[in-house]
Amino acid sequence: MRAPLSWLREYVDLPASESGRDVAARLISAGLEVETVEQLGAGLKGPLVVGKVLAIEELTEFKKPIRYCQVDVGQANGTGEPQNIICGATNFAVGDKVVVVLPGAVLPGDFVISARKTYGHVSEGMICSARELDMGDDHDGIIVLPPEHEAGTDAIELLELVDEVLDIAVTPDRGYCLSMRGLARETATAYGLPLRDPALLDVPAPNAHGYPVRVSDPRGCDRFTARTVTGLRPEARSPLWLQRRLQKGGMRPVSLAVDIANYVMLELGQPLHTYDRSRVQGAIGVRRAEQGEKLTTLDGVQRVLDAEDLVITDDRGPIGLAGVMGGANTEIADVEAPGGITDGPTTDVVVEAAHFDSVSIARSARRHKLSSEASRRFERGVDPEAAAAAAQRTVDLLVLLAGGTAEAGVTEIATPSGPRTIKLADGHPDRVAGVVYGRETVVRRLQQVGCDVYGDAAARSASLGGGGWATGGQDELTVTVPSWRPDLTDPNDLAEEVIRLEGYENLPSTLPKPPAGRGLTERQRLHRRVGRALAGAGYVEALNYPFVGDAALDQLGIAPGDARRDTVKLANPLSDEEPGLRTSLLPGLLAALRRNHGRGAHDLALFETGLVFLRTGEETPAVRLPVDRRPTDAEIAAQNTTLPRQPRHVAAVLAGARERDGWWGKGRPAQWADAVEAARTVARQAGTELLVENARFEPWHPGRCAALHVELDGDRVLVGHAGELHPRALKALGLPDRTCAMELDLDLVERAGRGNVSAPHVSTFPVATQDVALVVDSSVPAADVEAALRAGAGELLESLRLFDVFTGEQLGEGRKSLAYALRFRAPDRTLKAEEASAARDAAVATAVERTGAVLRGA
Repeated sequence: MRAPLSWLREYVDLPASESGRDVAARLISAGLEVETVEQLGAGLKGPLVVGKVLAIEELTEFKKPIRYCQVDVGQANGTGEPQNIICGATNFAVGDKVVVVLPGAVLPGDFVISARKTYGHVSEGMICSARELDMGDDHDGIIVLPPEHEAGTDAIELLELVDEVLDIAVTPDRGYCLSMRGLARETATAYGLPLRDPALLDVPAPNAHGYPVRVSDPRGCDRFTARTVTGLRPEARSPLWLQRRLQKGGMRPVSLAVDIANYVMLELGQPLHTYDRSRVQGAIGVRRAEQGEKLTTLDGVQRVLDAEDLVITDDRGPIGLAGVMGGANTEIADVEAPGGITDGPTTDVVVEAAHFDSVSIARSARRHKLSSEASRRFERGVDPEAAAAAAQRTVDLLVLLAGGTAEAGVTEIATPSGPRTIKLADGHPDRVAGVVYGRETVVRRLQQVGCDVYGDAAARSASLGGGGWATGGQDELTVTVPSWRPDLTDPNDLAEEVIRLEGYENLPSTLPKPPAGRGLTERQRLHRRVGRALAGAGYVEALNYPFVGDAALDQLGIAPGDARRDTVKLANPLSDEEPGLRTSLLPGLLAALRRNHGRGAHDLALFETGLVFLRTGEETPAVRLPVDRRPTDAEIAAQNTTLPRQPRHVAAVLAGARERDGWWGKGRPAQWADAVEAARTVARQAGTELLVENARFEPWHPGRCAALHVELDGDRVLVGHAGELHPRALKALGLPDRTCAMELDLDLVERAGRGNVSAPHVSTFPVATQDVALVVDSSVPAADVEAALRAGAGELLESLRLFDVFTGEQLGEGRKSLAYALRFRAPDRTLKAEEASAARDAAVATAVERTGAVLRGA
């Protein structure tokens, strides 16, 4: 929201010495996010005046239009003689009033104006466009002023070129600050000054003579005010002051009727819409759209409506998407009839000021990818009580500026609703902030917000002469919140208002005191160890949003019916393309890899640890917990039953070179074995070993996919997969060839290795190495052979490594040779050759017994 300081001063009598930065500091202290204070007209120096075009000579000898103009600038040049000025714009004629900058002036951007010879003539100044005066981006032509302004008038004051504009980032809970009325209220509170509320207008009572309106969905539209103004002058244009306020507020002037509606929206925060009465057929209605209904909006786009969309209708059907954008079939027509309108300019209008359900408007705007100034306000909350005042303000301006006549009929349809009240303990803000404010301060601050506060102590205070809030009395206050603050729903919201108005900077800085004897949990320590280990192995951590859509699962080739497709859907997703919570880390991680690969980083190794969300089928509906106290253990336990299972996973993806070429030798590309080794690295940090066997599992390549198991409570448990991704998935995702990935359930890995992590023992005695090659059936997993060798080797075995796999005619069809290096070492002595050989023979014997292996060469 852009707030000109000159406009704020109309509602609050700020001290003349207060600058925009001073006001910004006060508003920031009150909790608003003032991003910048823009200094309009900074460095601008006159003379800059109104000029009247007396004559125009067209210079035709140049490639582009050039005009040599004589302009009357009154006595601004000190002589009263016309100024001769070269200009390339063609949107003005003899007799028009224009803005002229004379030699010696300085325009924004430190652009010094002087008389100079150009195009064969001396140009004594410049005729200005809006962009040259920093009034906007319009550079198509120069500014043509209304004819009533005299030549020689100071244009700096006329166009309000010198001002300060506060650019405020309004958070979703502070929708009332998307108006000058709301910002003026905050400014008045910050300075302790009275507010001149622009919504305090005399509004006629509703009657039966207004324009007919039917509201079929009172939940979607709980208030609708309609007023009619007739006899508008087609030639009427928005006055300069109105255009300038719109421009400073970040809006472009269009036409008088539209500009007035936009002006009132900026002023009061109530979005309005004006219909050409001659183009509305029958009564105006509000209802939900029929599925598949079509509407062409003001931007010229035909939109297919959803059954949840709230629409404005007449006898023909939809004429507007409620709270978002009007329809082209009732558009206000200017005197020049833009956009192909042939019905003539608009002279009679129907003004709509309605209050719509914020959720409906937000969903419609997102569904149609159509964010407008109106939808931004409605989805953050608009004051329903301001609709009648906004309609009256619009009618008054149409009558004043366009010469219209306000019809006596006033239509107002309102759903009855009582005021919202909140019970608040008077010491609650003190407990939240850790500061003693006292009852008097709490009540005063809530009243400044616009709340009505009731309690026995208030009555006692009044009986004592109204000298303040009594210090004794009831502990509970009854607070009626104002209609423009829909975000105030709980005691903590009221406490926040007290705290922010008293100043966040006045809160004491205190450090939390953790109980002695507590530190990181084992799960947290494992999380950190895994991150350090993978980073040490050359992986880079990439954190991604936990959202996923069906498109990503389709690209990965996840089959229908797979549990990973049963995602938890969000009620209000950030993106309609990703409405669910992830069941795997791979979609986000692979998207990060694709994004980096597309930006020129081709050798990539990324990892992520995070939660996935798996349905159990036993979730119960969520219950809203209280915010004025800590939930009980029973309430927390009940709430936990509403949640899906959330195990922590770890995943890694690789593409490109795993080892780069260099002067030291030839590198090698990343392959499936690197993904398996990344999984082993994770398991080692948990103090366990993975059992690896061949598998088929999307999205991995069926011939290069490993299923990863651990021993848990005597059972072999699947904890993840690793390998090379399927070529179809790589093509669908736009990933490099041979991209590899692994994903593990880190919680299961932790359980399998819990308590097994210990510092390694370093022996000073020499190692004895024995190699053994075993021939087994091709269907026998190498992990089974390795497990058998470990079991038979006994305590002397220090490590075991598979260093070669061989297949060939020598072994026979369906056979393979696995070569292992066994390292033996005793902790207290040097092993004899006979001891190492005996341990090796025992290992081989166990492998023969369990897997049917044959010692190669025997």
